[in-house]
Amino acid sequence: MLIDALERSIIHAKKKNWNKIYIAVDIHDVIVKGNYIPNVLPTDFLYGAKDTLKYLSKRSDICLILNTCSHPHEIEKYLEFFKARDIHFKYVNENPEVPNNALGCYDDKFYFNILLEDKAGFIESDWYVIYTFFKQIEILQ
Repeated sequence: MLIDALERSIIHAKKKNWNKIYIAVDIHDVIVKGNYIPNVLPTDFLYGAKDTLKYLSKRSDICLILNTCSHPHEIEKYLEFFKARDIHFKYVNENPEVPNNALGCYDDKFYFNILLEDKAGFIESDWYVIYTFFKQIEILQ
């Protein structure tokens, strides 16, 4: 199912003549194991998350968007934590690159091609699938 979604996102981007796809990524239990302790930033990466996100951060045909309900002060700490590990999110909880149009209003829900979210079925082994998929394909480069 994940491979199908990744392939569809590439087909869609090519149809639209886009030079990238948008991947929205949750933090807790997707990138790092949630500890659910207030004021204690979790830093234990899920297996494969760090290497995959570092790799995706370097690709010009992928735009990573941090998708989180964390508080603003926590988001700042997360962005610093990720940046120190060569993981770069272009946006947080928004995608200004895809404006409203005749087919979609993105005022309250930003546009993405792929959502990596534990509450939407993401599991830790998906990092391996994503890394392997993108290592084998040149999308829009």
